[in-house]
Amino acid sequence: MRKLALLLGSLVVVASASAKEVVPAPVVVEEAPVQIVEKEVIVYRDKEEGFRPNGYVDLQYRYYGDTEGQDDAFSSVNNETKGNGHWNADNNYSRLQLQGKINMTEKQALEYRVRNYNNLSGDDAKHTSNDTETRLRYFYNHGNLGDSKVNLTSRLEYKDVIDPANQQHVEYQARFNFSEYMFNSDFVKTTDFTVAPKYRYVWGSGNNDNYDNQIGADLYTMHELPWGFSFEFNVYATQHFYGQDQFFDAGEKMDDKNFTVDVEAYIYNITNLYTNGNVTVDFNFEGGYDAYSWSQEKKFGAPRGDENSKYYEEYVKANPEGKGVGTENAKYSVYALPTIQLNYQATPNVLLYAAAGAEYRNWAVTSENSASNWRWQPTVFAGFKTTF
Repeated sequence: MRKLALLLGSLVVVASASAKEVVPAPVVVEEAPVQIVEKEVIVYRDKEEGFRPNGYVDLQYRYYGDTEGQDDAFSSVNNETKGNGHWNADNNYSRLQLQGKINMTEKQALEYRVRNYNNLSGDDAKHTSNDTETRLRYFYNHGNLGDSKVNLTSRLEYKDVIDPANQQHVEYQARFNFSEYMFNSDFVKTTDFTVAPKYRYVWGSGNNDNYDNQIGADLYTMHELPWGFSFEFNVYATQHFYGQDQFFDAGEKMDDKNFTVDVEAYIYNITNLYTNGNVTVDFNFEGGYDAYSWSQEKKFGAPRGDENSKYYEEYVKANPEGKGVGTENAKYSVYALPTIQLNYQATPNVLLYAAAGAEYRNWAVTSENSASNWRWQPTVFAGFKTTF
């Protein structure tokens, strides 16, 4: 019995040991240390370009034909048309024009325009005589005034005018642009509203007292409208101080002072008719008052003299064509110029163009109380414009 009990106890112990789950001893894994290596990073940035001169050049050749009904003489306004008895004194001539602008620095710019007129008919008239007209304008942008949005720019102008007296002038303007304060909406945007006090000195071919000192102020405005339209309105108010007495009121009056106001009002439109790649065809229109002119002294109207006037002999000698004298205080010229223009963008910087149209204007009769007789004059032009 004793042996049996010992055998049974041994079996129980063995069974208990085999029933237990054998758990392996934990394995300790040592993590390798993390090493952070910083590398030099090179960032390449585009170098900021400083200001470089830029601008454009536009060269254009233009031909003006004969005015409608030009050969139909009329006697009622002969004196208004320089005695030739026709509607328009300037016919069948060409104009070669070179114009452009150079932005020399961020603040300085130079505009130039040179026009060479060529007579193609042999008649000696204002613009058909072979002559050259030059205009140069220098601008200096002073920036905004203080904390305001009013920009101040100085403009100095020289112009050699085509005129029987071979007049030239120099002019200084202080141009204050208030466009940032003007009314703007989705339909009307004011891009320019400049008030410009000015001084101009005008002189003739001789170095004498035949000069004109002028002081005054100009207003220049430009507005963008819907559907490709824009509107320009300008006013030029000028007080004249002459070196020599001038003839006024049909030669009956002489004075060394006069006050004048000229008003320009133009409407423009550009409508695209066709586009194919680099080729476009546009319908262009411009027209309006060019200009309405008012004078304190009577200097407009049909010039004529009275043989009994004490000034008549001097008047005829000094004014063989009656220039500068008249019987009215105001005159105006209204015109419309529609054209069809073909454009070809040869390169991103070169544009070639050609156009044809006609100008409708009251060429001969411009006096305020009798302005009439509008006539068509055909014109064609071609040229190129390049930017740099």
